[in-house]
Amino acid sequence: MKLSGAEVVIALLTRQGIKIIAGIPGGSNLPIYDAMGKSDIRHILARHEQGAGFIAQGMARTTGRAGVCMATSGPGATNLLTPIADAKLDSIPLVAITGQVPGPMIGTDAFQEVDTYGLTLPITKHNFLVRRAAELLQVIPKAFEIAESGRPGPVVIDIPKDVQLEEVEFDQWPEPWTPKPEAAPCEPAKIDRIVDMIQQSKRPVLYMGGGIVAAGAAAELQALARRNSIPVTSTLMGLGCMPPDDPLYLGMLGMHGTRYCNLILEECDLLLAFGVRFDDRATGKAKEFCKHASIIHIDIDPSEIDKIKPTHLSITGDVGAALRDLVRLVKPDERQQWQARVAELKNKHPFIMPNTDDPLQPLNLIRHISNLVGPEAIITTDVGQHQMWTAQVYPLRYPRQWLTSGGLGTMGFGMPAAIGAALANPGKRVVCISGDGSFLMNIQELATMAEHDLNVTTIIMQNNHLGLVRQQQELFYNRNIFASRFEARPDFAAIARGFGIRGFDLTGDRDPVGTLDKALADRGPCVVNAPIHYAENVFPMVPPGAANRDMIGGKIHV
Repeated sequence: MKLSGAEVVIALLTRQGIKIIAGIPGGSNLPIYDAMGKSDIRHILARHEQGAGFIAQGMARTTGRAGVCMATSGPGATNLLTPIADAKLDSIPLVAITGQVPGPMIGTDAFQEVDTYGLTLPITKHNFLVRRAAELLQVIPKAFEIAESGRPGPVVIDIPKDVQLEEVEFDQWPEPWTPKPEAAPCEPAKIDRIVDMIQQSKRPVLYMGGGIVAAGAAAELQALARRNSIPVTSTLMGLGCMPPDDPLYLGMLGMHGTRYCNLILEECDLLLAFGVRFDDRATGKAKEFCKHASIIHIDIDPSEIDKIKPTHLSITGDVGAALRDLVRLVKPDERQQWQARVAELKNKHPFIMPNTDDPLQPLNLIRHISNLVGPEAIITTDVGQHQMWTAQVYPLRYPRQWLTSGGLGTMGFGMPAAIGAALANPGKRVVCISGDGSFLMNIQELATMAEHDLNVTTIIMQNNHLGLVRQQQELFYNRNIFASRFEARPDFAAIARGFGIRGFDLTGDRDPVGTLDKALADRGPCVVNAPIHYAENVFPMVPPGAANRDMIGGKIHV
């Protein structure tokens, strides 16, 4: 058969099972778009390439399979850099396909030319600059294999326009990449040693992260915790892997985690770090983190082992396979003394809910949202105070229910990620909890949401500030509130209606919970403006550079 490079790209994506692609066409990728227009692939026309990247991430984060986004050369490719870097830091499988100026023009400063390969080299798991159309037959399946195997991550395929137009003749299609079980994580001797360390430990804690989500190992982790009565704490990326009402669950650790969790970690003698990377927001001052504990670290990525904290025993391999072995071999233990101490610390240092029934107090508002949408809703957030409040109190029950930008902390992530989640999960309610600063970063994607009539409700905690910036200025910069206050106050409900979307404003509403219920009850896209007091702070909090035990705020004095 004889096809153009562009036709080969679309055919291979179709064979890979890709049904939805988000992107924006331009001069350097029009041959690919011409071929896509003749295929069964559904194209989502984003209004900004950053939006397209996060839409693809929303699909990937909820399914575990690589999402695909496309952009043209030059500014199209540079606009994809943020979602690509975001996917790299959060280990999200993503395949980004960019157009490039024709090969002979590369390096001549041609119109809309940038070095996409060079720009993306530090922020991808792998990238390709395709020189001949025949290479696409290997590059496309390989890109999906790289993106989805081992530690997931983003892959960029940069395809010059002349390669897209070049015809290639071949006899047989390559087989599409299909996920395969990861290899055994380690030799049995290491598993046996971990079993011994667990059973000899008096005060163990399980510290889980996004690797548990990626491995699909939440059930195994819960089984190990319950079998041996081991308390469990989660990073921001691991939320949903342990039911919030499980008596063994300690909540989130770290900068805005629970005080009792951070204090329990101070006393543990064995830290089981599974699928985590010891991020600074989780550990605080790394040298002081669990300094009295032996550390066992299991992760698929060898570069993470001993990178931040020296380990006493480590395994490079699939955390799910390791957990299955541990569940089988570890003996049951009630750990009554340790459980009593954990309960004592929980009672002495509880997470403090507000002493007001004001429905627009942020924590109360999040509780109302969770009560109204039920346990199955997919929750996305942007980045800021609203993200931390949601992480603290939203009762997340399932892996892949929680979509947030963890490592890169990207404002503007939430709404396009919600669009991707809704596209990949058409039967589910999707709620994006945002702040006015974050919402304005990718507000143009309201047009995309309206165009596809997606079942997404965006709730904006509007405080006319960059809330976390203002909070740090108040606490650590002598209250010098500078460049963090918005003087202009957009009417978000009216803006939503201008895009053809239902819009509600809870300002002055006598029954804000009732209005919120109405907004969430009906299908289709919706925006709710929920004003909150600008001086609300996220507590407790670990000051930058401090140890986790030195949290401030949210403390009961006894």
